[in-house]
Amino acid sequence: MQKRKYVKLTAILTALWSISAAADKPNFILILADDMGYSDAGFTGCKDIQTPNLDKLSASGVTLTHGYVTHPFCGPSRAGIMSGRYQHRFGFETNPADDPTNMQMGIAETERLVSTRLKEAGYTTGAIGKWHLGSAAPFHPNRRGFDFFYGMRGGGHDYFRIDTIEGGTQPQLLPLERNNQPAVFEGYITDAFTDEAVQFIERSKEEPFFLYLCYNAPHAPLQAPEDAIQKYNHIADKNRRVYAAMVDVMDQGIGRILDTLEKNGLRENTVVMFLSDNGGPIGTEEKPHGGNGSTNTPWRGGKGDFYDGGLRVPMAASWPAKIKPGTTFDKPVISLDLSRTIVELAGADTASPEMEGVNLLPFIEGKNTGNPHKALFWRGYNHTLWSVLYDGKKYVKNKWDKDPELFDLNTDPGEQNNILAQSPETAATLQALWNEWDQPNIPYQFFEFFQYNDKRNAFHKECIPPDAKKARDQTQ
Repeated sequence: MQKRKYVKLTAILTALWSISAAADKPNFILILADDMGYSDAGFTGCKDIQTPNLDKLSASGVTLTHGYVTHPFCGPSRAGIMSGRYQHRFGFETNPADDPTNMQMGIAETERLVSTRLKEAGYTTGAIGKWHLGSAAPFHPNRRGFDFFYGMRGGGHDYFRIDTIEGGTQPQLLPLERNNQPAVFEGYITDAFTDEAVQFIERSKEEPFFLYLCYNAPHAPLQAPEDAIQKYNHIADKNRRVYAAMVDVMDQGIGRILDTLEKNGLRENTVVMFLSDNGGPIGTEEKPHGGNGSTNTPWRGGKGDFYDGGLRVPMAASWPAKIKPGTTFDKPVISLDLSRTIVELAGADTASPEMEGVNLLPFIEGKNTGNPHKALFWRGYNHTLWSVLYDGKKYVKNKWDKDPELFDLNTDPGEQNNILAQSPETAATLQALWNEWDQPNIPYQFFEFFQYNDKRNAFHKECIPPDAKKARDQTQ
């Protein structure tokens, strides 16, 4: 009898300890904007777009003034964030096509995503919005550690409508998904994602949770509710006017999420992180109207560039229980650090394969006064394009047909004055660092989406039987 009582008491104590441990675990919300310019939030200096909720988020925690992502465009940057590893380690350097039949075009199945690591640690996990890490079944969020998914597998969507007929040739019009089942939305898609995020928090509030919220705003197509556009009639440029409205609606949604946390007593122990997946797209000589109205001032370049305009993004994090309000951290960090920080704070496994990046909390709290990184690295299309940042010096090859350039960001943050001729030794040092980092990397594993689509279309045309092709041509 005594033994039975002892066993029962042990079980009760174990259960109570588990409940206490779960209560102490922080919740995590990782919010990702899409193609948002560095200087298009109030906390990064914007004057013509209102972002009171992002500013509130930044003021309540830490602004990471030197925050970088691992790639200057969508898919690879997200692969780095979700894996917590440089995506070059597993060959994800191009944007996958939205093809649910292609079993190779997606994030490698050998990668354990942040979602899987947290789910194994007892977290409820949810992904809402844009996925863009592969459209085939092996890459589906529900198979990669997420208990809940609402959004689109591909890289974008129309903001107002679904059209199942036109969707056959325009994937951005296809229905959304809710846990692998077709789903619709009413009104404006940014609001729909916010609605789902609020509902996820409400459902999950009794246990620790991880929410990966990926707005497709303010990515093209430039679409926003008319009342939001009217709010920015003072902006002369039409693209920027609509872009501003898109950012504004997203900011309002973030405010609703913060209010939901407050209402449920979750704000104090919830880590909320915000960043853009890359710099804002801007017009170029080749495509003067190719931008979305965003600005990356004072950095050079934009989306697709290995200059800071393509890689340096608005980044902030808030955790009232631990991070002092109004903190600024001005040493270079990278999106991999956010992933590593989340996993370590959750008490989850960071190995198999080993995550890169560092836990930023000791640096933010001032317990570690060193630099989080010796150097940061970037690579595009294998070894064609690249960049490395070390001790304020940036060595970069940004175009296939252009020579490498060297900049001193300490005195030239806009990367305007190429000092390669004056400092060849510095360039050699940075090149050696990059070469060492690049050794474990592998070639990219699939074509860029536009190349893939061209090859797929050409293949299907060749599959038409000769007689059918002749008859078709005669009717045209």
